[in-house]
Amino acid sequence: MQELQAWAHELGFSQIGVADIDLSSAEAGLLAWLEAGFHGSMHYMASHGLKRARPAELVPGTVRVLTARMDYLPAALGPEWRRLEWQGLSDPMRAQVSLYARGRDYHKVLRQRLQQLADRLAKRVGPLGHRVFTDSAPVLEVELAARSGLGWRGKHTLTLSRDAGSLFFLGEIYIDLPLPLSAPAPAHCGQCQACLDVCPTQAIVAPYRVDARRCISYLTIEHDGAIPPELRPLLGNRIYGCDDCQLVCPWNKFAQRSPVPDFDTRAHFSAPGLLQLWGWDEAEFLRRTEGSAIRRIGHWRWRRNLSVAMGNALRQDLAPGDRQALMSALAAALDVATAGGDEVLAEHLRWAMAPAAPAPAATGAG
Repeated sequence: MQELQAWAHELGFSQIGVADIDLSSAEAGLLAWLEAGFHGSMHYMASHGLKRARPAELVPGTVRVLTARMDYLPAALGPEWRRLEWQGLSDPMRAQVSLYARGRDYHKVLRQRLQQLADRLAKRVGPLGHRVFTDSAPVLEVELAARSGLGWRGKHTLTLSRDAGSLFFLGEIYIDLPLPLSAPAPAHCGQCQACLDVCPTQAIVAPYRVDARRCISYLTIEHDGAIPPELRPLLGNRIYGCDDCQLVCPWNKFAQRSPVPDFDTRAHFSAPGLLQLWGWDEAEFLRRTEGSAIRRIGHWRWRRNLSVAMGNALRQDLAPGDRQALMSALAAALDVATAGGDEVLAEHLRWAMAPAAPAPAATGAG
């Protein structure tokens, strides 16, 4: 394992572990979450049944799961990064993009490096039955990470590490090699429930239980229809994902900078303005998001999310010039959406332009 760990570090992984494949104790919780409908329109969460909790059914022959952690906090961020992120959330004319999505698509980065790690192991031990995953198949990633010692499941359901907080990606290699198991990590959340208290939409309905239908990450990324009107004011200026439960978590004072330059912030996602991003037509959106996880939501959802953020800005105390610029941009887009028969986007645009009482004060810490 020591040699395997050294190879993993060379590839940019900060930590690896090995989990057993008996996840039967997690099946009841998975089924209860699905039966409650907390997966929303993510039908793929239910379509694979209990394969998520049965690695050997997903990949026959699997006897171990090699787990890996790769930190993604951009290297250039200074020690005050959390305070600056909170400041960004309070600027109504700024567009807030989740930290993990400001660089290269993590699916591409981790999958390639996990494969290199598997190839290197196979070269050493001989023929190796394996398959690599990173948020790309029915895999209980957090459960496997906890059982293999990468961290524990936080109350926000993300993996937490005493050494690295939660700002990291997870990847797995399902293998038919009986590597020695690593010890699970004990939990260290204690009585803290800062993540539950800070969630703008109260999507963390109980410790370790998230209703995705209320989660801003789900609403801005996974959900492909209309965003419920009652939740729109709570999105604030968040146009892709939400980091609030991570920003408030005390363990993220230990978040590690990524050694991988792929996760450096792209210039156009460094404190972007709403109108700047609204100005991207589909061709520019595709060009600017090439190789980015953001591209997967498509230009339509991008505009839907931005229209909500612009509507929330208009419900704030803005400079007259900013207000006029937002209204003009929305009005022009409404004409196009109406003429094209895009009623869902048109409804979002009308909502954004409609007079409304000031939005509820944003939750958070600063």
